[in-house]
Amino acid sequence: MLFEFDPDQRLWQGSVREVVAKECPPALVRAVADDGADTVALWKVYAGLGWTELTDPAEAVELAIVLEELGRATDPTPYLATMTQFAPLAPGAGEPERTGAAVLDGVTARRDGRGWVLEGTARHVLDGDRADRLAVVTGEGVFVVDAAEVTATRAAVFDPVLHVADVAFGGVRVGQEQRTGADPGRARHIALAGMAMTMVGACRRILDLTLEHVRTRHQFGAPIGSFQAVQHKAADMHVAVERAKALAYFAALTIAADDPRRRVAAAMAKAAAGECQSLVVRHGLQLFGAMGFTWENDLQFALKRALAGEQLLGGAAEHRALIAKECHAVEL
Repeated sequence: MLFEFDPDQRLWQGSVREVVAKECPPALVRAVADDGADTVALWKVYAGLGWTELTDPAEAVELAIVLEELGRATDPTPYLATMTQFAPLAPGAGEPERTGAAVLDGVTARRDGRGWVLEGTARHVLDGDRADRLAVVTGEGVFVVDAAEVTATRAAVFDPVLHVADVAFGGVRVGQEQRTGADPGRARHIALAGMAMTMVGACRRILDLTLEHVRTRHQFGAPIGSFQAVQHKAADMHVAVERAKALAYFAALTIAADDPRRRVAAAMAKAAAGECQSLVVRHGLQLFGAMGFTWENDLQFALKRALAGEQLLGGAAEHRALIAKECHAVEL
């Protein structure tokens, strides 16, 4: 496996970064948080550029590049849920302009004649309240249903532009044609890698803002970035981000190559991203001082996106335990 971008990937990264800087600036994110600004136009930009068509596992690295930049920008659209949770569970059912979400647990399927009846309530579904379609994982398989058939209630979360919802299924009937045959295990690996990459992008934004602050903030007649204690914290943040980034891209590479190590690689990526956000959030807030806690400071959006990522799909401790279990099994 190559751990450096090839020329096409570097060009892709530069193009994505340029588009995100133009179409998803901090002012838009703040408008969504403050005034509930619409994100439909931004989603159409992503779809028009072909970003919503990166559903082939072989394109996992290219998708990861997009996710890193969107994580850095605190993307307010359902892109993460659609591309890393819904799409892997609904292969062949993708429509580039439609959004999707994944219901991973809490729903059962009961056989009824030639079809099934879905019942139950799923909690904390990412973008479950604004997706056009839902991929529902049950013991009988994965089913795709229209959002109009369920009841979704958005839950209050600390990230003001993140949508998380409780989704209730009150006897939704589905047929064989709605059953996807997807592998939930493989789909979970993609979801974990995508979440880790998003967290890396958010942590990179925290680091960038912090470095800018310590270069320009003066105390005792000198930039605070010239103080050794500040430099040590900034260096620790950089190392944590680079480590998490390397593991997230390694997970993307194993997915692209259909490498059997992708299960452990995805867990390693999510664990490293969780450990990264813990350090980067703590140091970033401390180096900003009281300014870091204010609503007016854009630092808050990256902080909250990184913290939210740790709560979704299992935290660092859970994934470290999974890695330890896998390693122990190999040794036996």
